[in-house]
This record gives sequence, structure tokens and C-alpha cells, in this order.
Amino acid sequence: MSIIITIDGYSSCGKSTLARQLARSLNYLYIDSGAMYRAITLYFLRNHIDWTQTAQVKKALAEINLHFEYNSQTGQSDMLLNDENVEALIRDMLVSEHVSEVAAIKEVREFSVAQQQKMGEHKGIVMDGRDIGTTVFPQAELKIFVTADPAVRVERRFKELIDRNPNLTIEEVKTNLELRDYTDSHREFSPLRKATDAIELDNTSITRDEQLAIALDWAKGHI
Repeated sequence: MSIIITIDGYSSCGKSTLARQLARSLNYLYIDSGAMYRAITLYFLRNHIDWTQTAQVKKALAEINLHFEYNSQTGQSDMLLNDENVEALIRDMLVSEHVSEVAAIKEVREFSVAQQQKMGEHKGIVMDGRDIGTTVFPQAELKIFVTADPAVRVERRFKELIDRNPNLTIEEVKTNLELRDYTDSHREFSPLRKATDAIELDNTSITRDEQLAIALDWAKGHI
């Protein structure tokens, strides 16, 4: 029996890493919901969309086509924005600085959630984000909420970004994560919160392999 697995949590908790590993281990489809919001943010920035103006947001969303394409070199799915591979571009610090703000917009969330729900119609998926277990798939068979110590999260994010942003400081990363945490948790529509039936996984002091083993054990108990 195929199921839907949701993985929610704060920025840089390792949600995507776990989701990719879990999907690969179960031969499930992995869907990076955060990449969708990042691609929308990239489009808005490129096209100078004033996202405080509802009319501009609606018009822009009507011009956006998002889909994932398997990358045989990395063994992962890349984000395509209007048929352009933007996987590397959406990880840029400029996008990171604005993605939570864009993702808080009602029209943006409705647009993305509708696409995400369609992707899960046949189950057999692992999707990570912030409102997947609460809003996108409240009926999911397994919901995981990932947490980690804030200092560890900052260090992880800094290591992830420094190669592409050599002038980046750890203080900038800390400020960005704190702002994203606050925005994600306090937005009006689909705020980040732990679903009442989600299992919490604190990965502060465990390895990726140990985290995967725990999640796999939980998944096998539901399949």
C-alpha cells in the first residue's frame, strides 16, 4: 500500500535531505514544496512584481508554470520555471531573503497548494515544507515534524551557502533564519505549526543515516 508522507519543520532542519533519502529508499516520488515557493519568488524578483499588490500577484501567477524534472546526474528532481531549470538560482541568498514573505501571500499559497495536492492524488509521495501535514495533506498517513537546535541550523545553512556566496557572514545567515522562522510561524495563511498527529524528530545530535533509519522504521509501520 502506498502512502503520503509529510515532513514539516523550520528552515535548515534537514527536511529536504530526509525527504529525498526517504523517497529514494521507498521508491516514492519526492516533491520539494519549498522549491516551488522559491521559483515563484525568483519570478517575482526577475519581473519586478510588487507582491503587496494582489492584482500584480494574480497576473504573475497566471504566467507561471512549475514542474519537476528528474536529473540523471544528481539522481534528484530539479525545479523548472516556465521550462527553465532554475534549481541553482532558487538557492541564492536573495531568494532566501524574500521567499517567506512571498510564501505568506494567500494567492501564492492557494496556487501552490492546489498543484501540490494534484501531485499527491495517487499517493506514493514524500513532500516536505511547512504546512504539508496541516494544510496540503491533513489526511497523510505519516506526518513527521523535524526540529534541530537553532545554532546547529545556522551552521548547516552557512556551510550550504558559503561556496556560492563567499562574502556571506554567519550573522547574515542567523538573521535570515530568525526572520524566516518568525514569518513562517506568524503568517495569516497556513502558518508553520506541528500537526497534532505528527511525530517529532529532533536531529540536532544524530547523523543523516540515523535520521533516515528512524523515519524508515516509522514509514514501514504505516505501509
